[in-house]
Amino acid sequence: MYEPLTHELYLNKKAKKTNSKIKSQINTGVLVLENKKVFKGIGIGYQGEATGEVCFNTSLTGYQEIISDPSYAGQIINFTFPHIGNVGTNKEDHEADKIWAKGVILNSEITDPSNYRSFLHLDIWLKKNKIVGITGLDTRSLTNFIRDNGAPKGTVAFSKNGKFNISKLANTTIKWSGLKNLDLAKTVTTQKNYIWKGYKTWKKETGFKKNKKNTFHVVAIDYGIKKNILRYFSDFNCKVSVVSCNTTAEKILALKPNGIFLSNGPGDPAATGKYAIGILRDLITKNLPVFGICLGHQLLALALGGKTKKMKLGHRGANHPVKNLVQDNVEITSQNHGFEVMRENLPKNIEITHKSLFDNSIEGIRLKNKPVFSVQYHPESNPGPQDSVYLFKEFINSMKKNAQKKRY
Repeated sequence: MYEPLTHELYLNKKAKKTNSKIKSQINTGVLVLENKKVFKGIGIGYQGEATGEVCFNTSLTGYQEIISDPSYAGQIINFTFPHIGNVGTNKEDHEADKIWAKGVILNSEITDPSNYRSFLHLDIWLKKNKIVGITGLDTRSLTNFIRDNGAPKGTVAFSKNGKFNISKLANTTIKWSGLKNLDLAKTVTTQKNYIWKGYKTWKKETGFKKNKKNTFHVVAIDYGIKKNILRYFSDFNCKVSVVSCNTTAEKILALKPNGIFLSNGPGDPAATGKYAIGILRDLITKNLPVFGICLGHQLLALALGGKTKKMKLGHRGANHPVKNLVQDNVEITSQNHGFEVMRENLPKNIEITHKSLFDNSIEGIRLKNKPVFSVQYHPESNPGPQDSVYLFKEFINSMKKNAQKKRY
């Protein structure tokens, strides 16, 4: 049967034709690290150059969700799993409306998509979102370098003619400030407060189904929030008002929330904390339930008197074991962070609830005398295991208990 040549179909066929010739191309892409180490490969995605922190992600699935996660702002993602792009991309799995990651690094060429949900070839999707990429690298060697030395600054470049000024790329890399002391929450946060449209998490049978039940009202402070977090709140019958990261406590409380959610996000928590800490301290005094993840977890710790620091080796993947110290069990978690809460000088009114089984870093805290808690990892599990969805239930229960107290 004749198939109309739509624009998307044309782009996919063009990508396949281009991708089939990829092995014959030579060094149309380079990665230059701050120590002037150079990796050569084949350029993919958007032609140009991008500078950021080079990190690695160990997930086996979910590359579209990973690349579209705002927490990757300022970062170049090195995928350790070699088969990236084999299920294509679609219109539904974006974690944000804009892609903030700086670039991607792949080991193997992008194969033709083989998935019923695929809408665009990954190479075309990267082009459309102006993401510079490179493939054909020894990603194992790069990963080992990061493990030994920490996440370096780097510049990834793609030019069809294969001509690069390596010295200039190295200087650009060296001059970049890096993520330390960098507030990126203000860059990725929503520019206009809004109410989430109520879509629940994706199901194969129904796709994204809308939930009109609003048992509780959650105000989510957007430091770089992922859409799947909002979908989970819809699963639990919550109306969610999303506000920008520097919205005052007074304006947040005027929305009359049942609970406050502190989202994930990129950058240095200490830099974001210059304005966020005061807001969170004011909110905590109101005895409302508070739940934070990732950057929200770090900011909560700062607001409670703790400190954060940059990790030599961050956690990025969907297979990280975490010990639940309260329940005495282990959760396999999805993570994406390069900063951590320090154990030293942690206030006595804070209980450590979770720890990493990789490096014993703090993965969860709670305030002993108030319904306030947070975790370092991503319980919304997109991509990743669903071991930690119970944390949403705990937050819902805390809002329920708090609402019952106010009735009497």
